[in-house]
Amino acid sequence: MFETITTRRFRNLEDASTDVGARRVFLVGENGQGKTNFLDAVYSLCYGASFRGASDAEAARHGEEEWSLSADTRLGPEDPRSRVSVSYRSGRKGALLDGKSVPDRKAMIERNPAVVFCPSDMDFAQGEPERRRFFLDQTASLVSPAYLDSLRSYRKVLRMRNLSLKERRLDVLEVLDEQLSEHGAVLRDRRAEILGLFDPVFAERYESVSRLGVRVGLEYRPSWKPGAGPEEIAAALRARRQEELALGMTLSGPHRDRFRFTVEGGDFSAFASTGQLRLLALTLRSAQAGFCAERTGREPLLLLDDVLLELDPEKRRRFMENLPPHGQAFFTFLPGEPYGDYAADSTMVYWVSDGRLSDTDRR
Repeated sequence: MFETITTRRFRNLEDASTDVGARRVFLVGENGQGKTNFLDAVYSLCYGASFRGASDAEAARHGEEEWSLSADTRLGPEDPRSRVSVSYRSGRKGALLDGKSVPDRKAMIERNPAVVFCPSDMDFAQGEPERRRFFLDQTASLVSPAYLDSLRSYRKVLRMRNLSLKERRLDVLEVLDEQLSEHGAVLRDRRAEILGLFDPVFAERYESVSRLGVRVGLEYRPSWKPGAGPEEIAAALRARRQEELALGMTLSGPHRDRFRFTVEGGDFSAFASTGQLRLLALTLRSAQAGFCAERTGREPLLLLDDVLLELDPEKRRRFMENLPPHGQAFFTFLPGEPYGDYAADSTMVYWVSDGRLSDTDRR
């Protein structure tokens, strides 16, 4: 749990230390005042990177060239306090845990896993295949550090192979074919395994909120044939050599995998309503957090950014009642939303205006 968060020159947030030592923290304010920026600060302290896809330099307040974030945290009520910090200076970003450098963000993910719910999650429901691959890779990385290693290895070889195709370096392609096949086969099999475990978690959560009456699940459609070994995959790569040389890119592999949402054997996304898709995206994140808690024993931190607005009151109530296990949750709300209905005795409420968090409504 985060106890205090200190921001310095980060986006539009004022330089301040904020007490967040509650299981639920509500950020209330109009759009553009800094609510999402504060969530991004929390996320950056968990992962060392923004969830908004912006560059590190863009996170600096207008007119500034550096920024820093720090937080006091506890893994549990009886655990000692730790301090984590992330900073960007002189064009370089670094992270510290109790004053020691964190060389790999994987260590941050293992310590403070976080799941962010945001409007752009609709891309998982109806966007491009790469967004669904991103979601599954993120889910698998939360529960398996070894998966993240496999993903990194595959991407490294893929970059080298694509460059060799563009430069027509035929002498190294045979070696890269073997490496890509080996790393890619491992990644394909791990995706199939993770999705097989995740699917029932998602299906149960979607039905509990949607009350649709039919099972909505996930189906994995790998680019390479299921069960094919590295040798068979390498042979298939060689068979497409001329086509790939002409285009300068690798045309098959886990980077071309697809996933779809199914209902009674059909593609759910093809005929679902906008409301059903929005709920699907929310449920994916909820299932992701529940899956993380179930598989690792670590309850993740939840960040929910204006995601309840489009749900009708009954679905909103069921969603809040079915939140996954979590160590702490941060919510953003517009002033007119019934956020008081979701508060408990320990909930902290901050009003956000011009980057400033106040425990008093100054409207």
